[in-house]
Parts: sequence; C-alpha cells; structure tokens
Amino acid sequence: MKALQEKSQFYPKVSVVIPVKNGANHVRELLDSLMQVGYEKDKMEIVVVDGKSTDKTREIVTQYPVQLFTEEKPGLNGARNTGLRHSSGEIIAFTDFDCVIPKNWITKIIENFQNSKVGCVGGNVHGYYEDFLSQYADESIMPVMRIFKKREELDSVKPPMHYPAGCNMAFKREAIEKAGLFDESVKYGFDEDELVERICKKGYKMVLDPEVLIMHKHRASIQNLLKQTFTYGRGLGNLLKIKALESAFSKWAVLCLAGFISWSALILSFTAYTLLTLSLMPLLVLIIMLLLPPVGLMIFYAYQTKKRLGKYCNILTYPFIDIARMIAFMFGMIYQTVEKR
Repeated sequence: MKALQEKSQFYPKVSVVIPVKNGANHVRELLDSLMQVGYEKDKMEIVVVDGKSTDKTREIVTQYPVQLFTEEKPGLNGARNTGLRHSSGEIIAFTDFDCVIPKNWITKIIENFQNSKVGCVGGNVHGYYEDFLSQYADESIMPVMRIFKKREELDSVKPPMHYPAGCNMAFKREAIEKAGLFDESVKYGFDEDELVERICKKGYKMVLDPEVLIMHKHRASIQNLLKQTFTYGRGLGNLLKIKALESAFSKWAVLCLAGFISWSALILSFTAYTLLTLSLMPLLVLIIMLLLPPVGLMIFYAYQTKKRLGKYCNILTYPFIDIARMIAFMFGMIYQTVEKR
C-alpha cells in the first residue's frame, strides 16, 4: 500500500461486487479473505448481490460489514448491474463467491489503473485446491480460467485467450458509463466479455496482468467440469445469436463451428467410405486422423512435464480431458445456436 501511495496520487474508492446464489459452502471464505485485503477500509466497499438463495447464504453474508442486495432476475449480468447501481466506487472490481482473494489484490488492480487510458483490468485465476482436477485446470493447454504469462496492455479483446475472467476483473466507472451496463441478454458464459469488448471500442485499453491474482475453487469432478464447459459453449453460441458477426467472440465462434463441423464431416466420410469399401487405405487414414489430436497433445504435455518436472501420468490423462472438454464446448455451442429463443 505504501508503495502505491509513493508512486501516484491516484488512490480511488473501490467497490467489490460479488454475485452469489446458494453459495453458503464457499462465501464465508471469500468474505474472510476480503476482510484481510491491504487497502484502506474507508476507500473500499463490498456489495453482495444475492440471487434469491435458498440456503444460508444471506445469513452468512449479514455477519460481515458489507452491503447485501437481492436480484430477482436470473443471470450473472443482472446481479452485476444491480451491484453497479448500488456501488459508489470509482473502480468496480468483480469476483465470485467461490474464490479466495490475496491481500494485495486491490492494490495490484489499482496499480494498473495508473494509466488514465485503461478502462478494464483482468488477471490470473489459479486453482485453490491441489487436487488432480485443479492442477489440470491450471496446466491444460486450454486453461479452465484465464492464465496469462506476462502483463499486456491491449486495445481490444483477442479470443480465445486474451480477455479477462468474470471472477477477476475490474473496471473504471467512467468506462462503464460510456459503454453501457452489462448486457443481461448475454448468459451462460462470455457474459462479462461482451462489456469488455464495448469498453475497448470506446477507446479504453484493457490490461491483463498475472500479478492480479485470485484463487478459484475449480470443479471437483470430470462430470461437473464437462457440464461447466458445455455451459460455456452455450454462452458463446448465445453471443453469436445476439451479436451476429459484430463481436470478435462471434467471429471466433464461427471459426470454431466451421472447424469442428469440417473435422466431424471428414471423420464421418472416411468412416462411411471404409465401411462401404472395406479398403485398408482409408481405414489407415481414419486411424491416423483419430490419433492425431491425442498424440499431438501427448507430445505437448511430455515437453511440459519434462520442463516442469511434473507427473508423467498427466501425459496420458490430460489430452483426453482436453478432447472431452472441446467436444462438450462445441456441443454446447451447437445446441444453443440451433435452440429456438
């Protein structure tokens, strides 16, 4: 904190907005960590927006010096907008109820807002636990949450990786006032990033800083991880339906769909040809095509394991989880794209 004061006079009030629904098993740990944040208490407020929880979430939240509001409508963006309307900070930071915050979180956020052109800051999301799936989520070639290797200052979002995670992002209030609130029709996933893109289009910069770090309680089972990934796919499909090709995320969605459908059609064509002709050559080509993705991923993880001195079983397990997640994501996108409103 002292270092921040010495660097600059920009020392704004910060509002931390937390959407929550049925988070009784996790929200206490988050609030405990926020009570320890190294930022002056009179320059900080915590706004919790509850989505009509049916567990003891509200009872737990009222035990802390925070503001608690209720959001009647479903969806994260509705809760985020309610938090925005009831907050007063110049900087609004967002996190989720299943996260744990380090003491320097807000300080690191503010350091990145020293440049007046910055309208949005995002950071890394690491696994809170040390179980297999938490390690996989952080080490995968497709991290479950955002993980950045170096600090970047960008003029626009760049899918698939260069944009913030909703549980670790902060905005300058004036940037939101110019770009507008969160779009409540965007749901399932990528709901926060549509606003980030609009803010960048208003001329603000986006900073992605690995030192802006939080810990997240990743999904504890393969089934829940794949369900989460399917939902994210639905989010991208929903965004494509709403924004058409106006958004960088929509254009990325079209590329994903085109690649997946082309690959699937190719596999099905070779399978049908092999069955009809009983020929050896197309069968060999089909086997190579099916083996190429997992073998390629195994080579990648073998290099990473050697580099990090990690567990060699990851070489065999991570590729198949990656492929399962990719399929779940694409199925979610296709499902949402064809679903009638």
